[in-house]
Amino acid sequence: MSALARRKCLPCAGGVPPLRGRALAAIARELGGGWRVVRGHHLKKEFRFRDFAEALAFVNEVGALAEKVFHHPDFVLAWGRVGVMLFTHKIGGLSESDFVLAAKIDALAPRT
Repeated sequence: MSALARRKCLPCAGGVPPLRGRALAAIARELGGGWRVVRGHHLKKEFRFRDFAEALAFVNEVGALAEKVFHHPDFVLAWGRVGVMLFTHKIGGLSESDFVLAAKIDALAPRT
């Protein structure tokens, strides 16, 4: 598990600016793992699986984690793949918690 994945997702009450510039670039490098920062607004990654059942099980596992940390991604579930999108709705962009959750999701993903 990465150092980023060991951090806690902190609830965002709003009123803080989204990550930008150097701070955004630095934490994006720390995350790595195929996640993409899209238009400085959200994170995206697609995970591949052997079949629909494996993909669904992954969504359920990530969903349980999301409930536990009170930070919820958007999913696209299809046969053999899961798309995940993360951003902090209250600030309309990326926060550190998005990157922490992304790293935690990577830790759950099967190694293929």
